[in-house]
Amino acid sequence: MRMLPCGESGLLLELTSSAQVTAVYRALHSACDDGRLHGVRELVPAARTVLVAAEDGSTPPRERVGELIADLGDLDHLGSPSETPAEVTIPVRYDGEDLDLVARTAELSVAEVVELHSGAEYTVAFCGFAPGFGYLTGLPEPLQQARLDDSRSRIPAGSVGVAGEFSAVYPRSSPGGWRLIGRTEQVMFDPAADPPARLSPGDIVRFEPVG
Repeated sequence: MRMLPCGESGLLLELTSSAQVTAVYRALHSACDDGRLHGVRELVPAARTVLVAAEDGSTPPRERVGELIADLGDLDHLGSPSETPAEVTIPVRYDGEDLDLVARTAELSVAEVVELHSGAEYTVAFCGFAPGFGYLTGLPEPLQQARLDDSRSRIPAGSVGVAGEFSAVYPRSSPGGWRLIGRTEQVMFDPAADPPARLSPGDIVRFEPVG
């Protein structure tokens, strides 16, 4: 892991896997909540980094962050997280436009694709692209496929897709190039809700076939 300055009040942690990102984010978030880490305004996980944003006018707590990460032990051989993450179940109708394509690419039947995708346990590694768009790790290897060669100009809200090592649910209508395998009626982002986003980094997600 590398710790790099980011602007005047940020500290960027460079990691080597999404599992490390999740573990480090959870550890620092827990330390902020229970008072072991002070002076942090925001934690922002991404694919291979965690940004520690200090409070306005303060200096990033570099040494304390390093101590908390060292307490995790060997980042390449992480155990289960000590805290209990939130669990979210998302009902999915598996009828996506690219379901047959995903099955052919994986050399599986459609039923096997549905069984694999819905049988896995996912972790929200980070959120981005659009409000409420959670990048979910834990996608079975046969379903880890490239994005479409040509992105669609409009993907309906609630579409469930796969791309690379991730699965995700589109929280609103938007362009996108992920392979679509299903859809859900569950609202993934509501500005009037508290919290607005259905998913947060570290949450455990399962998909439940319906229909």
